Amino acid sequence: MTKKKKGFWITVGLGALIIMLLLIAMAIITVGDKLGKINQYVEIGFYVVALILLWIFFLRPIFIIVCAPTLSVETVLERDTKKYRRKFKKVAKNLLKDNMLDEIDKEAIRDSLNQKEELYNEVNRVFNKSIKKQINKIIIKNASTVMVSTAISQNGRLDAIMIMSVNLKMIKEIVLKCGFRPSYANLGKLSVNVLGTALIAEGIENLDITDILPASATQFLAEVPLLKPILSSVTQGIANALLTARIGILTRKYLFADTPITSKTQMRIEAIKESVKMIPVILKDSAAVLPNKISKFFKKDSKNADEAEAEL
Repeated sequence: MTKKKKGFWITVGLGALIIMLLLIAMAIITVGDKLGKINQYVEIGFYVVALILLWIFFLRPIFIIVCAPTLSVETVLERDTKKYRRKFKKVAKNLLKDNMLDEIDKEAIRDSLNQKEELYNEVNRVFNKSIKKQINKIIIKNASTVMVSTAISQNGRLDAIMIMSVNLKMIKEIVLKCGFRPSYANLGKLSVNVLGTALIAEGIENLDITDILPASATQFLAEVPLLKPILSSVTQGIANALLTARIGILTRKYLFADTPITSKTQMRIEAIKESVKMIPVILKDSAAVLPNKISKFFKKDSKNADEAEAEL
């Protein structure tokens, strides 16, 4: 990737992050104004809480991602340079802090810390053997969170903010798991993907499921009470989970194959294919969560009804 192209993606990525923060700020100000009409102190308290949450769920993950070491294209192609060896050793030491890594793998990395070629081979082996599986678990977990949350929520703006938060958290978790981050140019691309996913989620909220189904299916949905809104919510959740999984897979691929030899088009196609394959697992995880959420909701309502009956 040329310097001009890198600069373009870094600029676009910064722009995407600024737009995300502006969208969040607009949502916070809108709610704050409404609370201000009730009580001034409630409004101030809300803004304080909102700033704290903004730091925890948005600014802090971005800070952690940006401050992580990177193995850029230039250093990967120049493995004999001191700069690369220093960075790669730092990555290896970060991996040693991973509590989920087998002690055998950690011992192999420790033994090869001062041996350039062996360290490179051991770290790559650990990535392909253990880290990749753990990253996939991170992706599935966060995609399941997005699916459940957006299926339950019926607010497009809230869905967009939640998806931005979960995607940034997912990228942060993947970076911490690997011990290094993608290049700034690829982070720029990921920022655009995160923003795009959030905007799509906000648009999907207004999607009418009957617009994409045949007439016979639409008639069937009209005859069964509550089936149409439930199916619409689940469809929205699956779509958002698919997009989230794609971002996670792209992040992993940028980390594992950050070289000019890899075709970016092929990488995106493979990411889509792999995210589709993950959907059954995401659905299974989400199905385990949704019944608990629903049962708790009805238990709560049932409890309130019993209390009301007792009062009568």
